[in-house]
Amino acid sequence: MPYVTSVERIGIKKGFRQGIKQGIEFGLELKFGSEGLLLMPEISEIEDLDVLKAIQSGIKTAKTLDELRRIYK
Repeated sequence: MPYVTSVERIGIKKGFRQGIKQGIEFGLELKFGSEGLLLMPEISEIEDLDVLKAIQSGIKTAKTLDELRRIYK
């Protein structure tokens, strides 16, 4: 198994975070249209991976944007 430096780990986490945010943006647009994208400025400030994963999962079940917003507020 190759050694992964701390700098590489940070880069991997950053890339993973960015990928989740892109997936959230795509999901918001698919489910809620352009109105859903209005949440992206708030969501893009979130760095906690667990919260981002919860938002991503919440898109599937949330019926409204307010319902989704409650996940991270």
